[in-house]
Parts: sequence; structure tokens; C-alpha cells
Amino acid sequence: MNIFEQMLKTVIDEGHGSLVLVFLIGVIFGGIIQFTRVDKFEKIAGFAMLKDTVVPKMLFLTIGLASIGLFFMIKLGWAHYHIKPLIWQGLIIGGILFGTSMAIFGKCPGTGPVSIAEGRVDVLVGAIGGLLGGLVFTLFYDDFFKSLMGESAGKIVLPHLFKGHEELTVLIFGIVLTLISIIIPKRELFDEEDLKNLPDSCRPDKN
Repeated sequence: MNIFEQMLKTVIDEGHGSLVLVFLIGVIFGGIIQFTRVDKFEKIAGFAMLKDTVVPKMLFLTIGLASIGLFFMIKLGWAHYHIKPLIWQGLIIGGILFGTSMAIFGKCPGTGPVSIAEGRVDVLVGAIGGLLGGLVFTLFYDDFFKSLMGESAGKIVLPHLFKGHEELTVLIFGIVLTLISIIIPKRELFDEEDLKNLPDSCRPDKN
């Protein structure tokens, strides 16, 4: 069995749906990424500099709606997820490294592949670097990285902190995040190519 066939078999065995469904979800996801332009360097870097709010608006809206939808889909047996243990020390160190790299690179694991599909060589180089970093982490995990991770706090889920009010907790959480996404003022950082394609009425230098 070649690598491509093994990859397809792995997807099928995960039980997330047919290959056609997985492919369609991927196409829709890629289309949304391109439509919102969050695969552009200016979107991520602008977010880090607080000059662009497209990314946080999209994140809050997505997490808010998905939290409600996923919770009730799991309750109905239509979906499932694997809860990861909470390791504070590892999260803090990893979050700082991830956030810094994301601001410099202007991409995240979701937008990176979309940019690579558009033919952006710089993102391909960054992705290769990420894979090499993952390889180093895996090879030296027991000898070096494991001690940096800290102790596990267990598998903590927000609804479990409010026993007997799980549904209400998820609804409040989802609605609050969705409202935050609406309240955040829209600010955009444009590159030269964007400015050329914008009508004069929408150009920031004309307002």
C-alpha cells in the first residue's frame, strides 16, 4: 500500500464521515479562508499589532457558534471529540512560542496550507520548518521536553465546572463570544495589492 492509499485509509478509519464529506468540508473551509482573506500575512500580523480585527472577529464568532453546535451534536450522538489533558506549564511555554512565531510568519496551521495551495513558496518553507520542529520535539520529548511540560491538571471541560447547568453554561459561553465578535470594531490592514483593487470609497487613505 502506498503512502496516498494509507492516508485515505487513515481518514476512513477515523470515523469522521465519508471521504467525499471530508473533502467537501475541506473545500468549504478553504473557500471561507480565502473569502475572508485571513490567509494573507497582513491579517495575522495586523492582528498581532492590533491594526486588523478580521481574525479575532472570525475566531470569536467561529468558537461561539461551534461551541453550541458541537456540544448539542455530541449530546445527540452525532459527533464526538477527544479531550486533551490541561498542562499549564506546557500551554504557557507553547502559547508564547506559537504566538510569537505566528506573528512573525503571518500564518497559522489553518491558513498556511491554503497559502501553499496558492503557490506561496515562503509559506512552504515555513511549513517545512514546522515539520522539522515537530520531528525534533518528538525525538527529544522524553529526554528534554517532557520535563518542561509540567504536571497534568486532568481533562477539564467548562460545562463540567457547572454541574447540572451544562446546557446553560454552553449557551451563555457561545452567545457571549458571538456578541464579542459583533461588538469588536472592524479594522483592516491592507497590502499594496489590496489597495489597488479597492474602490476609492473603501480606501482607508480616502476616508
